[in-house]
Amino acid sequence: MIGRQQLSDVLANYKKKKVTIGVLGSHSALDICLGAKNNGFRTLVVCQRGREKTYAQYYRSMSNSGVVDETIILDKFTEITKPEILEKLQKKNTVFIPHRSFEVYVGFDRIEDDFLIPIFGTRSLLRAEEREAPRNQYYLMEEAGIPYPRRYRRPEDIDQLVIVKVAEAERSYERAFFFAASPEEYYKKSNQLIDQKRITQEALNNAIIEEFVVGAQVNFNYFYSPLDDRLELLGTDTRRQTNLDGLLHLPVPQQIEVLKYLDVKTIEAGHIACTVKESLLEQIFELGERLVEVTKKEYPPGIIGPFALQAAFKPGPPKETAVVFDVSLRVQGSPGTRFTPYSGYLHREPLSVGDRIGMEIKKAVKEDRLDDIIT
Repeated sequence: MIGRQQLSDVLANYKKKKVTIGVLGSHSALDICLGAKNNGFRTLVVCQRGREKTYAQYYRSMSNSGVVDETIILDKFTEITKPEILEKLQKKNTVFIPHRSFEVYVGFDRIEDDFLIPIFGTRSLLRAEEREAPRNQYYLMEEAGIPYPRRYRRPEDIDQLVIVKVAEAERSYERAFFFAASPEEYYKKSNQLIDQKRITQEALNNAIIEEFVVGAQVNFNYFYSPLDDRLELLGTDTRRQTNLDGLLHLPVPQQIEVLKYLDVKTIEAGHIACTVKESLLEQIFELGERLVEVTKKEYPPGIIGPFALQAAFKPGPPKETAVVFDVSLRVQGSPGTRFTPYSGYLHREPLSVGDRIGMEIKKAVKEDRLDDIIT
């Protein structure tokens, strides 16, 4: 793990009034870049050859338009930890913003041991998002007293509708979800997926079998500011998933027919901004507060900046209760949360995740407190 002294040595050579906000060219890079530009920072996007046009062409900065000032184009994202690339980033006084694609394409080991660039957030906490990690998101939710779906250790124990989360064969960072309501259905569907080479037996052995919570699904997108010691709710949204969304738009008879020839896939395609009743806000804030406090103890200094809880509201009685089925311990990837009212209630104007990150880094630079928000 990159140590505090190593980062301090890097920061000692930074021109802190000329910080550049850096990000990997994927996931939510444009949102991060716009927030950085809105707060007076230069932006740098590290791209992979063959998928760089979005950043190097379509949204590059030109006089009063665009948000990407500079790109570094690599053959593979993993090359970002090469000494010559790290030197370039350090010379640009780069503070790097982690997101899901950064975790997936670069890898936790490289991020923790080789990426000698100040990261906005707690780099050791990123790995806790993975369900295979020792002190993973389930551990954190258990310690925090956050309700989450019942987990099944063996397929033979299945006694209700469950969702099985198993890594895809071709894209191990994506999951091939399937549903089952009995051990027999589990084995039938999993064997079909193995025969179709969509999953492997090894991946199935490490799959998560989890109660499927029937309820309104909402993502709670938070921001914790160490500078202000304050938890904020930036916005709420829900996901659009392919091909599930298209299937649900069909009448039930046609759904039944389509399912004879089509497997349901829940790969994320986008997000939809949504709102919640005000009577649910205290519950939402309490869940976020619990997670923040637990991470301070388990992964000091704990959560810094954006994170999210994916939840479903059970209807009760006695009241609606959020059950959390996924945790994001970095930028959530939904720029549309600015179109919900919650950041505006606090800041008097709607903010995207990128805006709020830019504001925090700007304040840290002004108060000479970068050390409080980077690891």
